[in-house]
Amino acid sequence: MTSRILVVEDEAAIREMIGFALTRAGFQVDEAADAAGARRRIFEQRPDLLLLDWMLPDVSGVDLARRLRREAATSDLPIIMLTARGEEEDKIRGLEVGADDYVTKPFSPRELVARIRAVLRRVAPAEDDALEAGGLRLEQASHRVTCHGAPLEIGPTEYRLLRFFMSHPERVYSRDQLIDRVWGGTTYIEERTVDVHIRRLRKALEPHRCDGLIQTVRGAGYRFSGKG
Repeated sequence: MTSRILVVEDEAAIREMIGFALTRAGFQVDEAADAAGARRRIFEQRPDLLLLDWMLPDVSGVDLARRLRREAATSDLPIIMLTARGEEEDKIRGLEVGADDYVTKPFSPRELVARIRAVLRRVAPAEDDALEAGGLRLEQASHRVTCHGAPLEIGPTEYRLLRFFMSHPERVYSRDQLIDRVWGGTTYIEERTVDVHIRRLRKALEPHRCDGLIQTVRGAGYRFSGKG
């Protein structure tokens, strides 16, 4: 899946330059000009990484990072601070509030892309890690899925959907969010297509009584719960 990067920078020219470089590198890019806009974007559609400028017009990037780290929904969101402050004390302050890395202006687009990829690699689950919940086991290296020890036969899209759900348990995702995170924002998929693949996934899980793990949240979307 293509990683989504939220760029929080109040200078439009810098946002445009960063957005162009990240799009060329294969990332999906979202933008915000201040902390309030960043919070709206984060909770509308959680990014895979936050590229956060230190100096913002409403709340500083450091204060925003501190708040995000305190909230359960965003405590694990990868953050790279982007700033003209190059003093060691400032770097330490940024890292102490929870930033995963720190890039000082001016920077080269290649360096920025390399730093982003390095952070994403660090926070990504290892491909040989197995995901387990509610009797389900998904082995990422071999793409094997079992339910209470019995092997399951599921299609590639249902596999990606299940892996995403198991990697993000107990969170509700709308159909639009699932389209973006599972299929990718560059692919046109109708919302009803999500429902079709959810039904197929449940049908594969049903004989082993694991279909209840995929829950419908009325008016909101779907949730994977190991308590199902």
